[in-house]
Amino acid sequence: MPVPPPLNLKAGPFGTSGSVTRLGPKPMKMGLPPPKPPKGLRIEHRVGIQAPAEVIWEALSDLKAWDEWNPLYTKASGDIHIGSVLEMTLALPGRDPEVIRPSVLEWVPNEQLHWRLTMIGGLVRTIRFFEIEALATEGCIVSNGEIIGGLLGPTLAKPMGRTIYRAFVEMNEALKARAESLWAARKEEVPAKAKGRRR
Repeated sequence: MPVPPPLNLKAGPFGTSGSVTRLGPKPMKMGLPPPKPPKGLRIEHRVGIQAPAEVIWEALSDLKAWDEWNPLYTKASGDIHIGSVLEMTLALPGRDPEVIRPSVLEWVPNEQLHWRLTMIGGLVRTIRFFEIEALATEGCIVSNGEIIGGLLGPTLAKPMGRTIYRAFVEMNEALKARAESLWAARKEEVPAKAKGRRR
């Protein structure tokens, strides 16, 4: 039985309009309906960050350093590549921290990181996404969200919707502070090195 190609959840379309495309050859038959986006309850927060995409990605992809700045995932480890299993401590406001082990669904350096998590024997399935959209050399929009699906996912998630959204806001604000701090430090290093060369 052939395996379907993986979902291609590119930074702009998935983060803003929710459209999804599939990698691989396009169907030859005309009149086929377009692929449907993942089903489920979508919760998302977007934030502007005054830093280049590569600096934001540096902060986001350095999982071992998440405990230094990330209020939602207070501990994280693992290698980011498709199919790898990450381990992290999820600390939602008002709830006891819990260890989760999502698998990486898709990633593109400086653009996106998506992972999938299955719970309660597959009755809850989530797709977590972080997407960086460069608007200028030193300015980006970051989408931080989750699509909660599965047979019980939306039902269980609705009462927690505001809590989850608030957690995404807090993480985005912390990511903004982290990336802008890294970028400011990097810009200060350049004049200092230039002065050293002139001496």
